[in-house]
Amino acid sequence: MLLLLLMLLLMMLLLLLQLLLLQQQLLILLLLLLMLLLLLLQLLLLLLLLLLLLLLLLLLRLLLDAAIFT
Repeated sequence: MLLLLLMLLLMMLLLLLQLLLLQQQLLILLLLLLMLLLLLLQLLLLLLLLLLLLLLLLLLRLLLDAAIFT
């Protein structure tokens, strides 16, 4: 949900940049930088999700070990 809102905000920023900047070279450069930023953000979110999954699996294993030994 947050990522969707962020993407919407970035698209609005891109539209504003298109209106403000008439030079195409600079606009293309900014667009590429924005796309790279989005890609990095998505990779970071993916890494955070994987880390959360690993922590949940570790917690589950600890709970199972505790249940076996009691």
